[in-house]
Amino acid sequence: MNEKDLVADASAVIALLVGEPFIRFDATRLSNALISTVNLSEVLARLPELGVPEDAAADAVSRLTLRVVTFDETQARAAARLRALTRQAGLSLGDRACIALGIVRRCPVVTADRAWASLNLDVEVIPIR
Repeated sequence: MNEKDLVADASAVIALLVGEPFIRFDATRLSNALISTVNLSEVLARLPELGVPEDAAADAVSRLTLRVVTFDETQARAAARLRALTRQAGLSLGDRACIALGIVRRCPVVTADRAWASLNLDVEVIPIR
C-alpha cells in the first residue's frame, strides 16, 4: 500500500461529480483513488438518475483517473464477513464491497455515509462531511 492510497465509495465520487460540499475532506484527493468495480457500477448507474447523461457521466468518471479494482473472491469473502457486523446500519453490498477493498488493500475508505464511522470496522473511515 502507498501511504497516499485511498478507496473511494460511490457516494463520495457521486458527491464530487455533482458538486456537493466536502467539509471534512479535500475532494482533490479522490483523483487516482482506488474504486471497486461494484462501486464504479453504482456511480455510472446513479449519475443518469440524477440527470447526468450517460456519456457525460462516463467522461466525468474517466477524468478522475480512478484506479478500478476488480471485485474478486478475496473481497467477496471480506464483504460477506461484514454482513453481520453492518446489518443494523443497513449497509448494502456496494457499501460492503468498498469497505472490503479498504480492508484487503489496507487503505482508508472515503464515504459520504456518516454511519460507517460509528461501526467497528477493521479500516479507517474518512467521511467527506
